[in-house]
Amino acid sequence: MSVPTRPLHLAVALDNITAPTAEPYVCAARLAERGRFDFVTLDDSFAAPGRGRGRLDALAVLARVAPATERIGLVPTVTTTHTEPFHVSSAVATLDWVSRGRAGWQVGVSSCEAEARVFGRRPAPSPTEAWREADAVADVAARLWDSWEDDAEIRDAATGRFVDRDKLHHVDFEGPGFRVRGPAIVPRPPQGHPVVVVDATAPQAREAAVRRADVAYIRLPRTRGADRARAAAEDLRRRARAHGRDPGAPAGRLVVLASLPVALHTSADAVALASLLGSWYADGVADGFHLRPERPERDLALLVDATVPVLQHRGLLRVFYPGATLREHLCLARPANRYARTGESA
Repeated sequence: MSVPTRPLHLAVALDNITAPTAEPYVCAARLAERGRFDFVTLDDSFAAPGRGRGRLDALAVLARVAPATERIGLVPTVTTTHTEPFHVSSAVATLDWVSRGRAGWQVGVSSCEAEARVFGRRPAPSPTEAWREADAVADVAARLWDSWEDDAEIRDAATGRFVDRDKLHHVDFEGPGFRVRGPAIVPRPPQGHPVVVVDATAPQAREAAVRRADVAYIRLPRTRGADRARAAAEDLRRRARAHGRDPGAPAGRLVVLASLPVALHTSADAVALASLLGSWYADGVADGFHLRPERPERDLALLVDATVPVLQHRGLLRVFYPGATLREHLCLARPANRYARTGESA
């Protein structure tokens, strides 16, 4: 019962925390870790914040959360539009290092003209163009992570050699509106590639999801959402197979989550939610759930103290983390380095 043979994956969004400091995010992530969630997500965008409310940078906040947690995965949204791909790759790799292999990133795009004016570099792209660019950014980010072989660092003080230059590789990648040569300035991350997450609700995001994502989720209502979730999951897996991926095998696995809004007032609501999640999971609707609490300070505690124990009692959810990295939580293989001559090191 402690380690299900077909684990149910759970993630929770911390988006509705409004405090201007990192401490509430630390507390929420620790609570989710106590509930054995696979990972937390934190949304971000270039949109102007609401009146009387600032917006903290999601990646920076979760970098602060990293040393205050031990096992839970940390997945900020990183917007690829208007952002240099080299910087995206470096920032996400750094999060993986400071979290000791627990980082992911949710690929974000911006097709809003008001957001484009903030940067003043170019007009806003269409959603289709933005996702085509995001696909290329995710591709080159992975190439940059591979530009250092795992054993490229020497750190030999006696000889003054820090790195084996034969194990650094140029990327020479040209995408829509950008060009990256590399190699990266950050060594290859602990996970090889931090986990790529895509909100595949919008049709324009589906192609990037099936080509690049390790985890894809679909936003759904809690009522009458099971059929939509099942159809979306089948569509994503069919498209993944068309791209040569085996979405059920570790090397090509695509974890599909149903993303549901959560508003609990009582423990009874939380137990009822466990029954809903259990029935959807038993029916093969999705591989797990991405939960979006309306009020995290209220809903997350009820999820951890009432929903999670019911799922654990039914043998659907683990009672401890069997691994240390986010890839291990999600049963994902560590990617081989495309540039290494002799394959992946252990």
